[in-house]
Amino acid sequence: MIRIAFALFLVASVAVGALALTGEPGRAVLDWMGWRVEMTAAAAALLTLFSALLFTLVWRGVIWVVEAPRRAARVRAEAKRKSAIEALSRGFLAVAAGDGSEARRLAQKSAELAEDAPGLVRVLAAQAAEAAGDLTAAKAAYNAMLGFPEMRLAGLRGLMQAALAEGDRPAAVRHAETAYGLARTARWAWRALLEARLEVGDWAAALELVQGGLDRKIVSPVVAERSRAALLAASAASLEDAAEPKARAQALDFALQSVKLKPDFAPGVVMAARLLADDGKVAKAGQMIEAAWKVEPHPALWLAYRDLKTNEVPKARAQRLAGLAALKPEARESRLLRVEAALIAGDPIAARAAARLLDQEAPTARFAGLMARVAAANGEADEARAWIARGAEAPQEPDWTDLDPEGRAFAYGREDWARLVGSYGETGQLIHPRHERRERTMNDLPELPSAYKDYADSTPFMRAAETGGAMIPLPDDPGVFDAPPPPDPPEGGPAPRRNSGARRRLASGSRAAK
Repeated sequence: MIRIAFALFLVASVAVGALALTGEPGRAVLDWMGWRVEMTAAAAALLTLFSALLFTLVWRGVIWVVEAPRRAARVRAEAKRKSAIEALSRGFLAVAAGDGSEARRLAQKSAELAEDAPGLVRVLAAQAAEAAGDLTAAKAAYNAMLGFPEMRLAGLRGLMQAALAEGDRPAAVRHAETAYGLARTARWAWRALLEARLEVGDWAAALELVQGGLDRKIVSPVVAERSRAALLAASAASLEDAAEPKARAQALDFALQSVKLKPDFAPGVVMAARLLADDGKVAKAGQMIEAAWKVEPHPALWLAYRDLKTNEVPKARAQRLAGLAALKPEARESRLLRVEAALIAGDPIAARAAARLLDQEAPTARFAGLMARVAAANGEADEARAWIARGAEAPQEPDWTDLDPEGRAFAYGREDWARLVGSYGETGQLIHPRHERRERTMNDLPELPSAYKDYADSTPFMRAAETGGAMIPLPDDPGVFDAPPPPDPPEGGPAPRRNSGARRRLASGSRAAK
C-alpha cells in the first residue's frame, strides 16, 4: 500500500509541475476559523498530496504496532508447525528403520506440536507402537482412527495386519471385508479376502472375488482371465474323483470353461482332455490338446495325448505323437517329442537321428535321461552310463517335474492349487510343487547295471561325463588295433605280458557323439 501511495504522489507531482509550467498557476484560498491561506493551485495540490502521504505512513505505522502481537503469534505458530513436520518426518523414518522407541518419542513430540495434521500423528503413533512391538497400543491407535471417516480405511488395514500378527485369521478377514465394502479400489482388502478364500479352498467365492476385482478395476483383464482359468481348473480337480455323474459333469464343465479362457493353460487342458476321454470323446480331447500344443507345448500335453488311446500298437502311437510334434516343429518340446516317438516305435536309429538335432549344451537331468535311453536302445551301454553320470549332477526341469511318473499330471493338493492361482494369475507362470518338495519325478534317470565287463574300456566315457567334455574320446573304427610289437625277450627270460586292455576299444561313444 505504501508503494502505491508513493507512486500516486509521484504521478500527481509530475502533473502539478506540468500545470505550473504552463504559465497559469491558478490560485487557491482557504478560509477556516478566521484564518485565511492563499497559495497557488500547484502548491495546494502538492500540499494535499504530501499530507495524504504522511497520513498513510502514520496509519500504516499504527497498524504495524497494533498487529505486532498477532504477527509474533503467527511466527511462533509457523515455527511450531515446522517443528511438528520435522518430528513427523523423523518419526516415519524411525519407523522405516525399525527404531520403535525413537519413533514413539517422535510421535509424542509431534502430537504435542502438530495442530493441523492429526491424521498423520495418529498414523505415526500406531506405526511407532507396531515398530516397538506393542500390539496393544497399536490396536488402540488404529481403533481411534475408525472414528474419523477419512482415516477409517487406514485404521482397518492396521487392525487387519495386527490381527494377522496375532494369528487371528477370522478377525483379519472381518476387517478386510469391512474395508472392501467401504472402498471400491482397496486392492489390499481384495487380496486379503482372495487369499482367505484360497486358503480354505473356496473356489466359488474366489471366482466371485476375481470378477468383483475386475468390475472394480482392481485387477487387469489379463490377470482376471488367468486367475479365473486357474480357479476353474481347481474347481474341476475338486470334483474329478466324485462318484456322482452330476459332479463329474460339473467338473467337465469347469475344465472346459478353463480351456475356453486360456487354451494354453496346461493343467486345465490336461484335466479337460482326461475327463472328455473318460466320457468317450477322445477325438475332441485330442483336438483340444493339439490346439494347446500349437500355442505353448508342454510335456504334460503329449503325455495326455499319448494316453488318450490305450489299445494301439507302439508304431501307431509313435506316429500319432510325431504328428503332434509336427504342429510346432521349431519348439524344443516338439524336438524332444520326436525322440520319444522314435523310442516308442522301437526305432533306435531314428531316435539317434532326432537326438542329433537337440541342443546338447548345458544338459538338464531330463535331457541326459533321454540321451541315455537313446544310447541304451542303440546298444551303447557305455555312452548310456556316461549320460547317466552327467545327468546325476545336471539341473532339473521344473515344468517336467510336475508330472507324477505313477499318477496323473498336475495332481495338486488344495495348497498347491491356491499357490497356482496366485502365481499364474499374477505372472502367468506355473508352480512346480513336486520339484520344490523333491518328490520322485519324471526326471529320474533310467537304471542300468553299474557293473559291466571291461570297465577300463569305458573309462574315457566316464571321464568325459565327469568333466563335462565332449564324449568323442575314440575313433569310429571299432575292433582291435595292434601296438608296436614288443622287443624280443632276452634268452632265458620270461616273455613280456601283452596289455590287451590298452589295445582294445569300443566304438559306441564316437558314433553317438556325431
